[in-house]
Amino acid sequence: MPSQRLNYEELEEIRRYEDFTTIDWIQDSILERNRRLKPAKGTSIIWRILQSNGRLSWLSGHVRKGISLGQSWFVVSLVGVCIGLNAAIISIVTAWLSDIKMGYCSDGWWLNQQFCCWEVEGDEVDGCESWKPWTTVSLGRWIIFIGFASALAFVASHLVRSLARYAAGSGISEIKCILAGFIMQGFLGFATFFIKSITLPLVIASGLSVGKEGPSVHVACCIGALIARLFEKFSRSQGHLPCLYKANSALSSSPTGKTREIVTAASAAGVAVAFGSPIGGVLFSIEEMSHTFSIKTMWRSFFCALMATFTLSAMNPFRTGKLVLFQVTYERDWHFFEVIFFVILGIFGGLYGAFVVKFNLQVAAFRRKHLVNHGVTEAVMLATLTAVIGYYNRFLRLDMTAMMAILFRECEGGGNVHNLCLSSSQWSISFSLLLATIIRIGLVIITYGCKVPCGIFVPSMAIGATFGRMVGIMVKALQQNYEKSGMFMSCVPDVPCITPGTYAFLGAAAALSGVMRITVSVVVIMFELTGALTYILPTMIVLLVTKAVGDFLGTTGIADALIRFNGFPFLEKEDHAYNVAVSRVMRTDLLILPDRGMTVKDLEDLLTSTAVKGFPIVSTDGSRKFKGFIDRTEIKYVLERVRNTRDIPQSTTCIFTTQDYDTDSVEMEPASFDADEDLQEGLFSSTLSDDGVNFSPWVNRIPMTVAPQLPLEIVMQLFKRMGPRVIIVEDHGVFAGLVTVKDVLKFIATEKLDHGPSWDERGGLDGLLEEAWTWASENVHRIVLPAPKSALTRLRKGGASILGLLQI
Repeated sequence: MPSQRLNYEELEEIRRYEDFTTIDWIQDSILERNRRLKPAKGTSIIWRILQSNGRLSWLSGHVRKGISLGQSWFVVSLVGVCIGLNAAIISIVTAWLSDIKMGYCSDGWWLNQQFCCWEVEGDEVDGCESWKPWTTVSLGRWIIFIGFASALAFVASHLVRSLARYAAGSGISEIKCILAGFIMQGFLGFATFFIKSITLPLVIASGLSVGKEGPSVHVACCIGALIARLFEKFSRSQGHLPCLYKANSALSSSPTGKTREIVTAASAAGVAVAFGSPIGGVLFSIEEMSHTFSIKTMWRSFFCALMATFTLSAMNPFRTGKLVLFQVTYERDWHFFEVIFFVILGIFGGLYGAFVVKFNLQVAAFRRKHLVNHGVTEAVMLATLTAVIGYYNRFLRLDMTAMMAILFRECEGGGNVHNLCLSSSQWSISFSLLLATIIRIGLVIITYGCKVPCGIFVPSMAIGATFGRMVGIMVKALQQNYEKSGMFMSCVPDVPCITPGTYAFLGAAAALSGVMRITVSVVVIMFELTGALTYILPTMIVLLVTKAVGDFLGTTGIADALIRFNGFPFLEKEDHAYNVAVSRVMRTDLLILPDRGMTVKDLEDLLTSTAVKGFPIVSTDGSRKFKGFIDRTEIKYVLERVRNTRDIPQSTTCIFTTQDYDTDSVEMEPASFDADEDLQEGLFSSTLSDDGVNFSPWVNRIPMTVAPQLPLEIVMQLFKRMGPRVIIVEDHGVFAGLVTVKDVLKFIATEKLDHGPSWDERGGLDGLLEEAWTWASENVHRIVLPAPKSALTRLRKGGASILGLLQI
């Protein structure tokens, strides 16, 4: 019967796309290779005639190759255009919802405050006659402001909880794992895309201390995965098989090798439209998102980001000709004495990143333990708290992007908004900025990770901008009061010397780099934001200091920290030299299948009583010689297909290896995956024989294997670069154990390895101060008292260091 014929692609889809498992990229690459090399089925008579002639066959091959290549670029272009359209719509809706809390436009309810008062110059447009506040009573405006914030947060959180739970959060951590091969069904599905696109403007307008840039990356990846599914080259439709409905849904969140390239390119486009930075988006996808990155993927990412930003520019959502609301241009140069203050901004960025990552994880643990069923209530309470606290602070009440647009400006270019440039108000403004920085840090810590779409890019930049602008105002005041000082001799008289807006810009870059632990992409993003080539060097100085502080404190990026917190099987890009062999990590207490001797009843009982994903196969002669590896789903698949053909007794023997069956040809030859019907029937009939049920065609006889003495860091590189699901450990052909990514991560988390304690292991700042006090109390008398003669002699001979002298 045709419905019972063996189809290897069906089996492959079942095996690879189980929820919360890991794709074996080696097997995926083999399948993709066979798809490319196999003869096309159902081709037209014209193509068959062309292939019968030598020259025409060569021509037809190149034509088909060109069509395939053109299809890839068409898909990338379509993804970029859709991402740009979606980003423009979200920006327009967000701006309108953000202003509706304060009033409405009498000329048209659909206009936000900027468009309603288009004829008014500047940012303070309270005097526009067309814009009508809800009430002129201060208490009433405050209550309406809080009411709108709470209502918007309620609607967003309720939609997320009811319709798409994966729409909550940023999504960057999960996308990194998906690109590495982790399966999360529905995470890149249509429901997630639709609900996140709707709720993201609601969340931003509610005033919660979250951003849309991280979720924009998630939405962009959803668009990439959904569009890729429309083309057979990127996603094979299995909708005609009832048993594959679940697996087919996984395709939207579990990209194959081809789809993974599209999703990676989409992530670059998501950052590009969020910041108006196509090159920065490509670098971000390389530095942060992609597990492995090829030159071909880089070009596709660049083209996708270019199409997305071009579409966004054509839409012109802000009607300013700019891609983002806070895009500025600096005309004045910087001075070398400002490097001291740039270093201060870099230190702040490193400390901010360490502080937020540490305490946000504690909040996440508290949320998981106590608030897992109260996501809507939590979001509403956070929005209410943010509105109550932030209403009376001019820098907390504004939308964060609008606030950064004000803080980034030069005073001479119409930047005296909220009296930022008045010398008489500089200290009150500085105090307000400091207060906004402290409050915003607390709100970001408790808000990021709640059950609504939330990112941390813009909140971190807003925090860095308020702190940086405060530092810039103080530096400007210092220069004006001590302009005759030698420190400020390079300043030209009667010309503004300090630009406080650049300090806000550099502080935003430092905070973003500190919390995400990225450097190169931030430099390019900030450069594309400002277009100021002269400020590349200060940005690099600030970010290098930020990175140095973060490295000293042992801080990881918040995305990687959440990956570890959620227990996802993901290995970081950095190499780890642990000085241990893989034999210390491998699992030895495994369920092993003998190559012969088991009955169908024994095999079914084993599958029922365990949840093991795969089984090593060893010889039955007592030597434990490794014969191969078979997945659980493949065993269930074969048993089901055999039962649909005939009744088999429970005592039937199961055979997993045979010397006269060429399994390599079944697994590796292109024709085996889509063989003709006679061959399929032959392969399937060979499963049943007088000896029993033959599983050998489905046994992987050539899995990746290593020796027990191989260093752990090499095995980690194999996982990261080759992407196998399981690595077998065998010693001279004898099975010793197996190791997975989860085994490596568990070993890293539980064992004390040969590396210094991290910042958290040392107790944070309190532990560091305690160590310093203990060391000082134990060694101060040795420093003050004369050193022993032997030590002085060794010092004269150059045989001792200062540290060795102090320890004597």
